[in-house]
Amino acid sequence: MKILIIEDEKISRITLNDMLQKEGYQVQTAQTGPEGLKRFEQGTFDLVIADLRLPGMDGLELLRRIKEKKADTTIILMTAYGTVESAVKALKLGAYDYLTKPFSPDHLLNILRNAEKLRRVLNENRQLKKRLELMENKPLIGNSPPMRHLREIIRHVARHDSTVLIVGESGTGKELVARALHENSWRKNQPFLAVNCAAIPESLLESELFGYEKGAFTGATRRHLGYFERADHGTLLIDDIDDMPMSMQVKLLRVLQEQEFIRIGGWETVKVDVRVIAATKVDLKERVRQGRFREDLFYRLNIIPIILSPLREHKEDIPQLIEHFLRRQNASAKWQLFSPRLLQRLSQYDWPGNVRELENFVERFVAFSDMASFDPYAILPQPAYEKLTPGAEPANETYGTFNDFIAAKEREIIDWALHKARHNISRAAELLGLPRTTLRSKLDKIKRREPNSTLTVNQN
Repeated sequence: MKILIIEDEKISRITLNDMLQKEGYQVQTAQTGPEGLKRFEQGTFDLVIADLRLPGMDGLELLRRIKEKKADTTIILMTAYGTVESAVKALKLGAYDYLTKPFSPDHLLNILRNAEKLRRVLNENRQLKKRLELMENKPLIGNSPPMRHLREIIRHVARHDSTVLIVGESGTGKELVARALHENSWRKNQPFLAVNCAAIPESLLESELFGYEKGAFTGATRRHLGYFERADHGTLLIDDIDDMPMSMQVKLLRVLQEQEFIRIGGWETVKVDVRVIAATKVDLKERVRQGRFREDLFYRLNIIPIILSPLREHKEDIPQLIEHFLRRQNASAKWQLFSPRLLQRLSQYDWPGNVRELENFVERFVAFSDMASFDPYAILPQPAYEKLTPGAEPANETYGTFNDFIAAKEREIIDWALHKARHNISRAAELLGLPRTTLRSKLDKIKRREPNSTLTVNQN
């Protein structure tokens, strides 16, 4: 811990300096208030010990100025003229403690040890809070065309209260999109709740969604508020809605239409103002054709559909996603272990579990990375590992120069955009966020580099 002593009495200053240095603290000293403030501004100190009466600036003013510059600095004031009034004033201004001279060295050292413990706890809490914020406020990572398009959709859709149906494979981040819609809406300061239809038994789903009254059934010893009531004025995500029983679909349809319901065992109509976002991993239209999902509910949910791309369709986001997952685990330094060869191998895998599978891989990578015999290729998803040439070591593989790698990726993205745009160059340029002339220039370079290229565009 670095300590700054500000004391105008020479003997006291030298005594404190020597004592604290013997205890292993890093110490600097100053004789006046202005000198002490200047030293504080020029250095990085964890704790300040200052006399209440100082030349040029008293201790209370010094305390106030230091707290303005760095609020979490621990400050101990000392004086030979202690009064209850000055002590109270110092503590109100943010002093950690107040010592009346003369005091024993042991008394000061006990205060310093307690201050160190408090700083450790506060630092741990700050780190924990940062990690929790990263976990709870997961951003939509990626700069690929599909991700840029998704963020644009979210910005526009979030302004409205219309029901949204999010469709995407497992692990594509449907809840992240729902949270982003909520956080960008006028409801952002109200509750966001998520309920998973597949995780709740059919017999309990109605009571969890709509709540129940005391005495409604055996064991109902008090009133229970359901998800709809607790999400009032906010947003409710109903995940895996394709697993909702047909009997519940009728009741959900009524709530969506009327924004009201009756608790189980009750008679009073409960009105709510809730934005509903539904999510599904399957094609609900097919479920309707099979008679497993109500057609009227499907059309009530499908007002604004958002289709999420699987990771295999935007693999260029994999490096950025890996960096994000490493930060969440406080393991950013591990990024240097992801060689270009390893990233190439990861980009060749189709990730059927999508972003969630990639996150699990990164967590596994971090867990094993400190082993002396760590081989990152050995923990690759099995299909990606099997793509290694039998008998060949990963280190012997070559992928060309960095420029070759970037050129190949650029061609891959352009090929994707042209395919999506049905070879319309103007539409492809729009998807890529590029001027049409820039895309045309890149296509010309590809054709010069690859005379037999299959890339074609409509001349418009």
